[in-house]
Amino acid sequence: MNTEISSLAFTLGEQLAKRRRRVTTAESCTGGGVASAMTEVAGSSGWFEVGYVTYSNRHKHEVLGVAKATLAEHGAVSEAVVLAMVDGALQASGADYGIAISGIAGPSGGSVEKPVGTVWFAWQGPLGSDAACRHFDGDRRSVREQAVEYSLQQLLHLASE
Repeated sequence: MNTEISSLAFTLGEQLAKRRRRVTTAESCTGGGVASAMTEVAGSSGWFEVGYVTYSNRHKHEVLGVAKATLAEHGAVSEAVVLAMVDGALQASGADYGIAISGIAGPSGGSVEKPVGTVWFAWQGPLGSDAACRHFDGDRRSVREQAVEYSLQQLLHLASE
């Protein structure tokens, strides 16, 4: 794990522990990378609730409650789906903060509308939710690593408000 990701996870843990808040993740293209980074931090059991890796649309629906119609209309890599994923993760876990990630890490699977490197994020906390799309360059490993780093940055910002 790179040092920036480790540092972000550590700082996030400090913020959450200080505020006595808990976090959950709903990951697709990162395959649990965000949860893994957080649980590398000693004491993370005090602030990390649960991580959901819902790689398939079936499990996005069955585990996180993403509507089949939303998946069919927007596709898994979309704002609507990540917002539903983070909402489902928070409802299921009871955590205070959550992040959801769904994207196309490559090397295949991209399209003109959604090229390889397209990743949608949604985060939610006590003050509401937001979403953003980012386009990352590089190979599969690089796209996933950049997505994990961005996720931790957004969670840290959210937990610091």
